[in-house]
Amino acid sequence: MSHTSSAPAAAKEPTLQPPVAKQVPTRREHHGDVFVDNYEWLRDRESAEVIDHLKAENAYQEAVTAHQEPLREAMFREIKGRTQETDLSVPSRKDGWWYYSRSVEGKEYSIQCRVLAANTGDPVADWTPPAVEAGVELPGEQVLLDGNIEAEGQPFFSVGGAAVTVDGNLYAYAVDNSGDERFTLRIKDLRTGELLPDVIEDIFYGVAFSPDGTRLFYTVVDDSWRPYQVKAHVLGTPVSEDEVLYQEDDVAMWLGFDLSSDRRHLVLSIGCSEFSETRLLRFENYDAGLSTVISRDHRVLYEAEPFLLDGKETLLLTHNKGAINSMVSLVDPAELSRPLAQQGWRTVVEHSDDVRVNGAGVTSTHLVLSVRKDTIERVQVLPLAGLGTAAQGAPVEPAFDEELYTAGVSGSDYEAPVIRMGYTSYFTPSRVYDFVLPTAEQPGGELLLRKESPVLGGYSASDYVATREWATADDGTQVPLSVLRHASVQQDGTAAGLVYGYGSYEMSMDPGFGVARLSLLDRGIVMVIAHIRGGGELGRQWYEDGKKLTKKNTFTDFIAATDWLAESGWVHPTRIAAMGGSAGGLLMGAVANMAPEKYAAIVAQVPFVDALTTILDPELPLSALEWEEWGNPITDPKAYAYMKSYTPYENVGTVAYPKIAAVTSFNDTRVLYVEPAKWVQALRSASTGTEPIVMKIEMDGGHGGASGRYVQWRERAWDYAFVADSLGATELLPGAGLK
Repeated sequence: MSHTSSAPAAAKEPTLQPPVAKQVPTRREHHGDVFVDNYEWLRDRESAEVIDHLKAENAYQEAVTAHQEPLREAMFREIKGRTQETDLSVPSRKDGWWYYSRSVEGKEYSIQCRVLAANTGDPVADWTPPAVEAGVELPGEQVLLDGNIEAEGQPFFSVGGAAVTVDGNLYAYAVDNSGDERFTLRIKDLRTGELLPDVIEDIFYGVAFSPDGTRLFYTVVDDSWRPYQVKAHVLGTPVSEDEVLYQEDDVAMWLGFDLSSDRRHLVLSIGCSEFSETRLLRFENYDAGLSTVISRDHRVLYEAEPFLLDGKETLLLTHNKGAINSMVSLVDPAELSRPLAQQGWRTVVEHSDDVRVNGAGVTSTHLVLSVRKDTIERVQVLPLAGLGTAAQGAPVEPAFDEELYTAGVSGSDYEAPVIRMGYTSYFTPSRVYDFVLPTAEQPGGELLLRKESPVLGGYSASDYVATREWATADDGTQVPLSVLRHASVQQDGTAAGLVYGYGSYEMSMDPGFGVARLSLLDRGIVMVIAHIRGGGELGRQWYEDGKKLTKKNTFTDFIAATDWLAESGWVHPTRIAAMGGSAGGLLMGAVANMAPEKYAAIVAQVPFVDALTTILDPELPLSALEWEEWGNPITDPKAYAYMKSYTPYENVGTVAYPKIAAVTSFNDTRVLYVEPAKWVQALRSASTGTEPIVMKIEMDGGHGGASGRYVQWRERAWDYAFVADSLGATELLPGAGLK
């Protein structure tokens, strides 16, 4: 896949020269190991020299990829042409109102609306959403927030949380205008449309009102961008007087909050990936303050939901005490005063080696479970009547007819007779269902399809195929793959292929529909999504086997997935690209060093490629939170040496690297732009190959890139055009594409 040019052509068109950053040696020493970093000076984001360098990188990238512009434009048009731009969500009921959002053709952002709900006494009818039509205003429709108006004149716009009081009168919303994930909170009186004088700056995700509407709860981050305080603002009082309900001083612990399902408690969640702590505040007895469910000292990873069972205060625990894949138990709060080993817990869902329990919640009548079995996320419900006793009912699972799919609870109101579910698969656009909870008359419940997102442009799911395949890793482990292709691609060893992976934080790459992905498949590219260790697809052990001192399994699993594709008969081994983002960008950097010859191109999105430098500095954003994932190289020489052996920036070698694109954002607070900026310099100075290595930097975006939907479509088109062009797969298959 290398490009060649004759001497005369080279004379007419001088070879583009990438920007070369000056070298300023910076010495880093830990555990007796010295690393000299020549490009650490690029971290100074206030430096005019750094800004000029980043702009030069963009100019080089634009010149190198200029010939891809028509392909990018074609892919953008395909994404746009398949998306119903004037669209709306299915209304969700909360208290006395139906809430929904509209998107309008030509506008970047959605518009949040609501209408009054009826209470006729027929529960299922009262929870049947009103039929909302695109472009047609419902009688009594109120606009809560028009993102297009809010975003006017702003470089970026994102909402980081919204809440409405129980009486429906006040609406709080948090807006970010820079991409740095710090939000400004405002409160609107929905009766008058006026904004209250209360404005709270620099908050993090998550907003909730107390049930009586007098207080607003929010989180604040510390200097390293870790959420560490939950605060309470009494409406009408100075923000400077806001109460710190709780402050978490352990730099390795993350803090968040929510209301319990029945809204009688504020639930504070404190934790890392290995253990946690829940603290409860009972609104009826606010001044009593917080109580702890299980102290973090016991090193139990759990979630707690307080609720009333047969009128009695009860705690629902989803926990890993003696259960690596977690289980569900009930406990009487009075038990919590006793030593943990002596507490009486009643089992609701037993531990299973084959089923991972991801979470549990309650409605007024049912327990709602989220479990993962055979890589697939599933929902189960059990009646509360008899829960935790010999009379406990059997779980009921809504049935779907595809092998590879994702189904999850997308919202449920405590009093509702239904739970709202989302459903999608690789080639089924997202659907919204209401699942009517089982009753004596209807023991299996009932799935009611409320909406399937329309896909325009003549889309037909039958044009595509998704299969489950398995790659064999170095140690014999079977790694699940999802293989996606256009139905007309022949298994004749000539097609192009793309391998995508993530493999960290127990995050699963679940089946989901993607309009943009069709633009790759329509050009004959066979796509493999590699469900590698470090993710959560095969339970907690799958995650444990791809973190800390087993992290390299993530990389070798990905290479095994690549080898499977190369030998599958679908593609030509020289026509394979790789893609991944964030921790998946670290994966891209690792496989580039370990097996550069296996890839024609690599796209690393917001790549975490200088992981060791970042994690060694606890002052850097979110660093300390990473110790549970990668190990703590500051205190542990073994963790340091292991990370040193794979972190991409420090392992760049004198090899022929393939085409590489590092895609990043200047304002990203999770993976700083400096990581890919340093990495591309190291790659270019070491590579013995001739392929271009470019960095594309969005100067106004955050970790997810830019904010408007059209801008995001263009970013996706850029990444995919880079891949397709590198693989020589730029032409649509006969009959494929927009109809």
